[in-house]
Amino acid sequence: MIAPLHPREPERLEALHLYRILNTEAEKSFDDLARLASAICASPISLLSLVDEGRQWFKARIGMAATETSRDVAFCAHAILEDDVMVVPDALADARFADNPLVLAEPHIRFYAGAPLVTPDGLPVGTLCVFDHVPRRPTRDQIAALEVLRDAVVAQLEMRRRLLEASDLAAERDAALRTLEDRAAHCPRCSTPSGA
Repeated sequence: MIAPLHPREPERLEALHLYRILNTEAEKSFDDLARLASAICASPISLLSLVDEGRQWFKARIGMAATETSRDVAFCAHAILEDDVMVVPDALADARFADNPLVLAEPHIRFYAGAPLVTPDGLPVGTLCVFDHVPRRPTRDQIAALEVLRDAVVAQLEMRRRLLEASDLAAERDAALRTLEDRAAHCPRCSTPSGA
């Protein structure tokens, strides 16, 4: 079953693209948070998944070789529609996922728990999620830990965005200064007369 689009899909995608993180290299800070999620939830697979127009792309991945999947088969495309952690105890018993190729073939997902990554403006851009090959339910402590780690991911995304914006402003300032210096160098009235 393909997930419907988010009610604020255009704004959601704009928020995602403001992070300028899609298709970037792996970063230790995000990898470490995914690794912690995997360890705490005792799950062989954990992902930091970002959902764009047609795919879910993995900024961090533990236990999975693929770097992305189609949005049509993405568990995370469903999870971003939820307010809380979405838990699927057994994907084969859930009508949304029973015939999903990620369930019926590699990586043979049975259990899923995904915490939506929600921006300060309330827009979900992806999830921090864990998977297992066997059906099960997470404990309350595991759900709480996933929420804490999710918040840490969002904080990293926000810090990254602010650093990029600061860098952009510095580059604009430097370009404006160079333009002023060039104009001054070529302005006959601005140059000091010789012998003055």
